[in-house]
Amino acid sequence: MKLSVYVEVKNRGWEAVALDLYDAPSGLTADNISLTAYLGNRSVNRKVRSISPIAKGCHIVIDPIYYNGDFKLEINHNNNITSFSKKDVELDNIHVKDLDKFEAKKDGDVIYRLYSPKADGPRPLLLFLHGGGECGSDNLIHMTGTLGALKLAEMYPDLYVMAPQAPGSISEMLPDPSVVFKNTFYTTSIMPGFGWNREYIAKVCDVIRKMIAAGKVDPDKVFVTGLSMGGCGALRALSVAGDLFAAAAPVCPTMMPDTYNILSSLTDTKIWVSTAYVDHTFYRHKYIVDAIMKLKDAGNKNAHLTLYAPEEFEKYGFADPELPLMEKFSENHNAWVLTYNNEYGIMDWLVSQHK
Repeated sequence: MKLSVYVEVKNRGWEAVALDLYDAPSGLTADNISLTAYLGNRSVNRKVRSISPIAKGCHIVIDPIYYNGDFKLEINHNNNITSFSKKDVELDNIHVKDLDKFEAKKDGDVIYRLYSPKADGPRPLLLFLHGGGECGSDNLIHMTGTLGALKLAEMYPDLYVMAPQAPGSISEMLPDPSVVFKNTFYTTSIMPGFGWNREYIAKVCDVIRKMIAAGKVDPDKVFVTGLSMGGCGALRALSVAGDLFAAAAPVCPTMMPDTYNILSSLTDTKIWVSTAYVDHTFYRHKYIVDAIMKLKDAGNKNAHLTLYAPEEFEKYGFADPELPLMEKFSENHNAWVLTYNNEYGIMDWLVSQHK
């Protein structure tokens, strides 16, 4: 038997909602199938909602499971048990809703996906930079691991939405992730050449410049947003190619000496930073507030800051008050869910700017 998975990208990232089981025994019912979802140390049984026949198999609609975790699917037919987990699903057999609206592209070292509007003439472009957990080279996980590019293309179908994938992996960049949680200003634990490093960001910006030169993109309406490590990347993009962007909306940007100094220096940049009042990286917001206040003191009237309260996360199903404190802080890191659902009109503000 072979398994295909259908996923949709929601507020918590990609969720599996259905399965295709090929070469399955005939006459399967929900009683023959058990499904357990795993996320961290937690597990939960999920229900089979319906089973319908397809060519050479069956289509199984399930209660959604977070695909950032794992699952165990067991088929019991005449006391013969066949098991599947996430590792048994080949990349080509993962079907992501609306991913076909983005073209998979490669330009030199830059791997990316691009949504192109149907409107004629030079159009605005929104550059989306993913977080640290979505680095790699599959040209997929940065589209699905969190709410991001797919949501933005749905919100703004008349814009180009460009979603590059940064090289490396979180384990390569951060051999000891606890360093991040203990000290926001970590400097020695980040391995060079990975993530949103300046060299790679410059190459991404060169791709955009080619699109401008080709008459596809409006040079006065190029915007950048990014979450967590991608928020850090958005700040570096403003340093590497400040003349390219009309405005920026970094979300919970990682604060390091270089990104703090970049943010503090953007006295003429239209920027709106959003983050939780506190998340799993202690004092992230302290450095952000300090930098934004410096910009305001320097006369930047287009420097904005939103600090989300815990109650605002609860509205989206995050940061349950009953969670242990550290888990609640981790939940608060999902500030992009609020921003990319256009809380306070942040994204509408971003795409309305121009040079």
